[in-house]
Amino acid sequence: MGFDDALNKAKDFAGDNPDKVNQGLDAASDQVKERTPDNLDKHVDTGADAARDRFGLGGDDKGEKKGN
Repeated sequence: MGFDDALNKAKDFAGDNPDKVNQGLDAASDQVKERTPDNLDKHVDTGADAARDRFGLGGDDKGEKKGN
């Protein structure tokens, strides 16, 4: 299984379970923020938003798909 196959499986899972994926990203972000200096929080949020975008979940709107 290549990276593209793994990414497609993750996208499929995210599409079927957007609430679980958003919950996981929020929990992971919170853990990273607890362990890093506060000045990095914005970067952690940017990374979580990028992951949401990559999984087709939208960035700042946390799970609501963006219209085309």
